[in-house]
Amino acid sequence: MDLLRGTLARRTAVWTAVLASLPVMAWIPLRAQPPLQSLEEYQLKAAFLYNFAKFVDWPVPDGDGKEPLVIVVLGRDPFGPVLENTLWGKTIHTRPLVVRRVSRIEEVMPCHVLFIGNLERRRLRQALAAVEGAAVLTVSEVEDFLEQGGAVQFVPDGNKVRFEINLGAARRSGLNISSKLLSLARAVKH
Repeated sequence: MDLLRGTLARRTAVWTAVLASLPVMAWIPLRAQPPLQSLEEYQLKAAFLYNFAKFVDWPVPDGDGKEPLVIVVLGRDPFGPVLENTLWGKTIHTRPLVVRRVSRIEEVMPCHVLFIGNLERRRLRQALAAVEGAAVLTVSEVEDFLEQGGAVQFVPDGNKVRFEINLGAARRSGLNISSKLLSLARAVKH
């Protein structure tokens, strides 16, 4: 009987401590996890990056034509492992795809597709200047990216992800975008 009372007393003490801490725990922020919609959004954007690269005519590379096609994510990475998982084992015209993440603009090159996320808005002009004249397809989700000289901008459209293209910016980079990709864009600016 004493054993039973001791067990009940311990359980009561534990539950009392747990219940007493609930108001305090309600104010402790939990580590933010990306919402499912965000994960799905970046899975879709990763697939778009692959298709953007696939439907662009790149200048003929030096060497044997099997050099990697490099996708660079500048700054804070919203993709996590999704980008590598999407591109794993894929090639474009026999060229393997490689993902690099860089924090400094000086580290961007070599690069074929440059993704600039929303959190890099303050460095947008510097990033575009760093790849000016190079055969780099610039892609971003920053709101006025095309107006600032970027080539492809993700735009929200309800619960869908769409994109717009600045054809002039792509051509200034020496890139030719396929008419198939242009036909899928929500808007094409010249």
